[in-house]
Amino acid sequence: MKTFVLGGGCFWCLDAVYQMTKGVKSVVSGYTGGAIPNPSYEQICSGMTGHAEVVSVTFDEDVIPGDTILDMFFTQHDPTTLNRQGYDTGTQYRSSMFYKNAEEEALFRAAIVRNQPNWRDPIVTEVSPLGHLYVAEHYHQDFYAQRPGVGYCQVIINPKIAKVRKHYAEWLTA
Repeated sequence: MKTFVLGGGCFWCLDAVYQMTKGVKSVVSGYTGGAIPNPSYEQICSGMTGHAEVVSVTFDEDVIPGDTILDMFFTQHDPTTLNRQGYDTGTQYRSSMFYKNAEEEALFRAAIVRNQPNWRDPIVTEVSPLGHLYVAEHYHQDFYAQRPGVGYCQVIINPKIAKVRKHYAEWLTA
């Protein structure tokens, strides 16, 4: 099993796509990259902690390649907007990849280079060492699957799922 920690705006969006991806064994929403220990969602939303909303995606490389997980990441959010994803603004929504070792850092940087031709503007995704990963509150876990009818899911998440499905249908279970 391999685990990537990725931030692409609201973690509900990344969680929704990866929960329906073949070979993904778990997706945990959380916070990393900030200065205070054990931050709450309310503290994160202030934009003052330095943390990013992230998902920890654990997957089986015998089923889905790591490069595909990363390419899906660059498909489901806009990596060219600094500290913003649509209506969500603030450093907590930054496009980010947090590596555990030099091998992961190289994979992440290669994914940026590989995906840059898909975007007119430069990719601004932050690539940083992984610090402590704090698990988000329980109501953030598997948010989309539990509340697909909520307005945010209908208006923001569904189009992202559709975009990923257009390019990676063979990797999705639903």
